[in-house]
Amino acid sequence: MLPHADDAITRDGKALILAYDHGLEHGPVDFEPVPQTIDPETVFEVATHDAVTALAVQKGVAEGYYPSYEDDVTLLAKLNGTSNLWMGEPDSSVNWSVDYAADIGADAVGFTVYGGSNNEVEMTEEFRKAHEAARANDMAVVMWSYPRGQGLKNDTSAGTIAYAARMGLELGADITKIKYPGSGEAMEWACRAAAGTKVVMSGGSKADDRAFLETVETAMNAGASGLAVGRNVFQRENPTEILDALEAVIFEDATADEALEGLSSGGEKTADAALD
Repeated sequence: MLPHADDAITRDGKALILAYDHGLEHGPVDFEPVPQTIDPETVFEVATHDAVTALAVQKGVAEGYYPSYEDDVTLLAKLNGTSNLWMGEPDSSVNWSVDYAADIGADAVGFTVYGGSNNEVEMTEEFRKAHEAARANDMAVVMWSYPRGQGLKNDTSAGTIAYAARMGLELGADITKIKYPGSGEAMEWACRAAAGTKVVMSGGSKADDRAFLETVETAMNAGASGLAVGRNVFQRENPTEILDALEAVIFEDATADEALEGLSSGGEKTADAALD
């Protein structure tokens, strides 16, 4: 972890990472609510929103679409990932190298580590190689720290999520992505466990506007540095509208109620970006 290593993918020290690695991790099912989003160009357009500090994608999507958006989108190369067809103990294949990501133009790399899996040792060794290669290329490192495996009874308990946040610090991540542990108190403990490493909350499955924004507000008040979100943005018919609201909560210290007022009032900016 180096001072300011994450400057390229943060704004005023905060982050809103738009994740679009779902096509590999979950399959096309995640695009069914808004069928246009099966086309990566649709989500690259969404990622041009001022609130989005980076777009996380896998290699093929980056190769095919980032060159057309390199002036408007900051690329976060998600280096590993495994299909939902895999039925073994949690693991994640490394699908491209840091050097290749740098050649394409990525400013940061993302890497999943499943702490508690029988494959944890292998995964942390792979993370070490990616981390050191990223440092050599002046790239930020984001860890998807997701404890899971047959030995874990509760992968979202306060203690487990705090451990996940601490793993990011111990292994050198600049930003650690963790799941929401269920309360502001538990989130505060996780952020404290991460010490100097920024923590961002995973967006998770799509929720209604109020529930989602209230959770983001709680996480920010607990010490989180932002959000890494996919379905709660691109599964909405008007993703720019929710990004406007998230921008207010994350970067402008607005409450969920204040952001919802702006969301309900609409406006020219949001209307123009509806997916139609």
